Amino acid sequence: MTIKCIIIDDEPLAIKVIESHLAEFKNIELVNSFGNPLDAIQTIESGDIDALFIDINMPGMNGLDFIKNSKHNYQVIITTAYREYAVESFELDVLDYLVKPIPFNRFLKTINKLSQILNKSQLRNNDYTGNKEPFIFVKVDKKLVKVLLKDILCIESLKDYIKIITVSGNYLVHKSLTGITEELPNSNFIRVHRSYTIAIDKIKSVEGNLIELAGKKIPIGRNYVKHVKETIFNNSKDLHT
Repeated sequence: MTIKCIIIDDEPLAIKVIESHLAEFKNIELVNSFGNPLDAIQTIESGDIDALFIDINMPGMNGLDFIKNSKHNYQVIITTAYREYAVESFELDVLDYLVKPIPFNRFLKTINKLSQILNKSQLRNNDYTGNKEPFIFVKVDKKLVKVLLKDILCIESLKDYIKIITVSGNYLVHKSLTGITEELPNSNFIRVHRSYTIAIDKIKSVEGNLIELAGKKIPIGRNYVKHVKETIFNNSKDLHT
């Protein structure tokens, strides 16, 4: 899947930072960058844009005003040096709000969120001709690795790192378990312990407060028991209705 996006920002340095981040992703095509929202109208109206990265304080037209006054079916990511516009931005149903300077790890979270939303949308519309399997990108040894969600068995917290255990191998990633869990669809991934998040469809059995999957027994934390068992039960019930 190729994600097409544009950037609107009146600061050349800010554009360069976003362009540099985007260049790390092979599935993203930067269509163009603009210093003024009005210059981007024709490109946007072509209807061939999946995502817009836009600043707020710009000469000529404010980024939020531009969003309010433009009909769009693309995802909007705010990029700004100001935190105080966050509430107003999310009221406009933006995908994310990035505060400059934008660290790559935070940007990666946005791209994973964007990929998931576009994957779901295209699968619903049945017009997806590319890779139909949802995925996330994780940074491993300074390299971005694409991991298919269907391959993930579980994720284990290791202090400042997480270990993503998949059917084909393991990945050690400098990220929190909370952070990675938020990027995964809760329809099939659930946190069962302060140290574990698992794929529900990979569960082999549940005995007491132990979950077995892929030959590994994972404990259910005391604070997670009720939610975990309710979720597993509901998923099982859905499969048989």
